[in-house]
Amino acid sequence: MDDTRVEAAGGYGAAEAAAEAGTDRPPASAQPAFTQPDLTDTRVAAPDARATDPARTRVATARRSGGPAVLTQARTDRPHTPPEPTHAQPDLTDVRSEQSDTETNQVGPVRVESSPIGLIVRPPEPTDLVILYLHGDRHLSGTPESALDLAERLALRTGAVVVCPRYRSSFPGALDDVHAVYDSCRARGPVALAGERLGGGLAASLLVRLRDMGAAAPQCAVLGSALLDLTLDAPSLLFNAAAEPSFDVDELRLRAALYAAGTEPTNPLLSPLHANLHGLPPVQLLVAGTDPLLDDSLGFAARAARSGVTVDLRVREDAERLRPETVTAMAGFIRAWTRSEGSSRPA
Repeated sequence: MDDTRVEAAGGYGAAEAAAEAGTDRPPASAQPAFTQPDLTDTRVAAPDARATDPARTRVATARRSGGPAVLTQARTDRPHTPPEPTHAQPDLTDVRSEQSDTETNQVGPVRVESSPIGLIVRPPEPTDLVILYLHGDRHLSGTPESALDLAERLALRTGAVVVCPRYRSSFPGALDDVHAVYDSCRARGPVALAGERLGGGLAASLLVRLRDMGAAAPQCAVLGSALLDLTLDAPSLLFNAAAEPSFDVDELRLRAALYAAGTEPTNPLLSPLHANLHGLPPVQLLVAGTDPLLDDSLGFAARAARSGVTVDLRVREDAERLRPETVTAMAGFIRAWTRSEGSSRPA
């Protein structure tokens, strides 16, 4: 536990964060067979559609005018039907170089490219580090564009190229998609992994899958308000629901069932809180004390720490206090654990 850091400030369960470290649930051992990832349906828009996409135009316009650029996309409760493939298997071997088939926008000091696999954010003088950032929200929806503001600030603070991929809307396709993008990024240099809400859960699931396969792990991972347990039986889902009037636990259960697509909720690759967490790289968890998903972060931090994983858990009183610290905390953790191959200590 020497490498475990806990910062807590208010909110349901914050005072119990330390006590959580004394409890543990037995790890699940299910090991679903890994199949070759297929990203053919993540290329959502053809090049001409991307060039005239009004959402992309609004992002660029808001950036130039200094206005907000966080976009939301209306979703329905109907299961997602992937579009027919229209492109060949994506090739990310040029993630760090100029790409002829991408739409590029200069947004302040960073360059944002809309590529077949999602958005790629490049700072003025990029290092060899790639941050794979997985978007998401509590409704199990969202688009890479919703992560653009954070990705731009993270790129500037770390000097890393930030890749925000698209992924399918159900399991295991979503995990296969982000795994394929990770492999392509990893081939270009060191990778840090980060994600929010469903994206945070996918990031944790990817850590478990890579560990089980004996594959190279990312340098570190940052999980923000992560959805880590699709059994949805955490007390904080009820106790903290009043703190966020827009939160609807019944809607979350419906969307979680659609995302699971018949998979048992305790499957460790669907709900990484139920996984064996030994051997994972350093993990930072950021969460508000009033977040309905608070218990997911507390439980994961406790189990990871008991498994010998380096953990940095930061709990703030509410979302308003957490939000201004998020990028600074993420960038600091990623910089600390970005190291040259073969090194065993933080940079």
